[in-house]
Amino acid sequence: MNLIAAAGPVIPTFGGSPSSFTCERANRLFCSDWVSRNWSSVLWPALRQHVVLTLIAVSIGFLISTTLALVAYRRRWLERPVIVVTSIMYTIPSLALFELLEPIPGFGLSRTTAEVALVSYTLLIMFRNTLTGLREVPAEVRDAAAGMGMGPMQSLLRVELPLALPAIIAGVRIATVTVISLATVAALIDNEGLGVPILTAISNEVFKTELITAGAMAVALALVADGLLVLTQRALTPWARA
Repeated sequence: MNLIAAAGPVIPTFGGSPSSFTCERANRLFCSDWVSRNWSSVLWPALRQHVVLTLIAVSIGFLISTTLALVAYRRRWLERPVIVVTSIMYTIPSLALFELLEPIPGFGLSRTTAEVALVSYTLLIMFRNTLTGLREVPAEVRDAAAGMGMGPMQSLLRVELPLALPAIIAGVRIATVTVISLATVAALIDNEGLGVPILTAISNEVFKTELITAGAMAVALALVADGLLVLTQRALTPWARA
């Protein structure tokens, strides 16, 4: 017992034979046995939750920001108020925003609180990118569409939005990576996602394996999501490849 105490804290092992706990007890840099034992019960559920949190936040943020950008594209007076409000929301530190939302009735320590905060961080990025993409469509292209008999709505859907897609998807890429990052902090509020094993590892005297594995999974998720969005852009804009 004295030898174990001198070696440092005993890391939780979540089942298994005592002979397989040597790496965890020593808190070495990476213990593959711990990962294999806890993949289905700890890591995989946290990864699924993280993906769901990200998809919900980015989807809702995309709908809101795109709608606002389309209206501001036709009604220029709306641009500045939207940018001011979304900029303020974007500059609030995540922990402070969670703290502000938590006392509101209907929020509390829940997924709703986490999602509202995550959505707020996507609005400025996607709004500005969508609006910039639409306004960068050359005037002669819009004139050509009008000369072909297209109305404003036809021109928007068939000409302007397709040409603005690279800028729009660029905004979605930045927003997605941002949400994946901030969703780890949201674990303090809703106890979901890859932030949970990260916080657990820190509370267990910084258990290196769990901390490194969960952190690496969050980085890998961001890279995969960004790569998929790049492939989506290439598929939707074949003329850009040419």
